[in-house]
Amino acid sequence: MIDEQYLDGNQLAGPLRDVFAVEVSAADCRCASCGLTGPLATLRVYAHAPGLVARCPGCGEVMLRLVRAPTDAWLDLRGSVFLRIPLPPDPVGPVEADRRLVGEPVRGLPNPLDG
Repeated sequence: MIDEQYLDGNQLAGPLRDVFAVEVSAADCRCASCGLTGPLATLRVYAHAPGLVARCPGCGEVMLRLVRAPTDAWLDLRGSVFLRIPLPPDPVGPVEADRRLVGEPVRGLPNPLDG
């Protein structure tokens, strides 16, 4: 059962702005097809499509698609298991950051990327 105590998607605006406002070429990503993990900069990018298509250097499967228009951008990460983006330390610390996001710290939740 889903907890009825939820916040709307606007709660993601600040945290996602922090994530996407950093240099991502050093971010690690994992291929959903073969499991190869490495820096985003190692992907093989093809620019002769309507946008950019990034393929896994190990198996050649598409991991990322990015299409830009004058007023919009579409980012498709279906071929990636995750994109781990290094961030500078939060000056208020992780517990305070959790409180800012949802009112209380989140404790005891498993990392979805661990096994």
